[in-house]
Order: sequence, then C-alpha cells, then structure tokens
Amino acid sequence: MVKSIFYFFLLCCLCLVTGCASHKTHNRIDAEATLVNGAGLKIGTIQLSNVAGGVKIKAHVSQLSPGLHGFHIHEKGVCEGPAFKSAGGHFNPMGHEHGTHNPRGFHMGDLPNLEINAQGEGNLTFLIKSASLKNGGGQSLLKEGGTAFIIHKNPDDYVSSPSGNAGSRIGCGVIKSTL
Repeated sequence: MVKSIFYFFLLCCLCLVTGCASHKTHNRIDAEATLVNGAGLKIGTIQLSNVAGGVKIKAHVSQLSPGLHGFHIHEKGVCEGPAFKSAGGHFNPMGHEHGTHNPRGFHMGDLPNLEINAQGEGNLTFLIKSASLKNGGGQSLLKEGGTAFIIHKNPDDYVSSPSGNAGSRIGCGVIKSTL
C-alpha cells in the first residue's frame, strides 16, 4: 500500500513538472520587434513565437490615429526614418501577388489591418501560416538581412498592388531573435 501511494505521488509530481515545462515552452517568445514612429519614438512592441503551422504574433501599439492601419512584414530588417523605405517591399518568399483576397495567393508579409481605438491603442494576435523563426530557409522571418514590421497611415484594401493602397509608412520595427 505504501509503495502504491509512493508511485502515485511520483506520477503526480511528474505530471506537474511536465505540465509546467510544456506551459513555459508554449509561452516562449522566440523573437520580438520594437516599433518606432518616423521621429524614432517607441509606439509599440510585437512578440513572435514558433507554433504549429507558423509564427504567432502578438502586437500592441499606441500613439496612432484611430481607425484601421495597414500592417505588413517587409523584406529587409532596416528601419531608417522618417519614411522607412529602407525596409523594402513586402516579405514575399513564395513570389505571390499582394492582397489576402487575391485568388492566386498573397505575400507572406500581408497581415490583417491594425484597428486603433479612440485612445490611439490597438492589439492584434495573428498566425502567419508557413512562416518560421528558425535560422535559414526562405520562409524564415530571421533570414539573412532580416525583416521588419511596417505600419501604414491608411488601411490595406487587401487587393491593390503592391501594398494595398495603404499609404505612407508611419511605424517600423526590426524583427530580432530573443534566443
């Protein structure tokens, strides 16, 4: 009887430890980006995690005008303000066309619009399917030369090329590994 209780206790401890370890792994942040505006002031943070099927992003932004703003990942990890043209075009390793409504596929860097509330803040959690944060590989957001998030002044219409008619670039953040 004492032996059975001991094994039951040992099994419970093992389950607790395993559960905690898996919880920590699930919440691990593999990369991040600090968003800045054209004046170089911080306007947000983005956390990225490798998950089954792609990369999960959690964005929090502030100090933006209320409404919808285009939100993309661009092909170069460079954020030279004030116009952020240094980030290049959309991250598009598969050679698709722009727009999530495009029947022929869309850029991997095409993300949902950011919705900003009356206080100038917004949050977005989203899965970028087929993307990776592993070094190497054409679909890695941590590729040589890096990648960057860009926030646009206007909403993305999800159709027009090359950037959804989203207007000027008003925010930028280079994606950097935290590991």
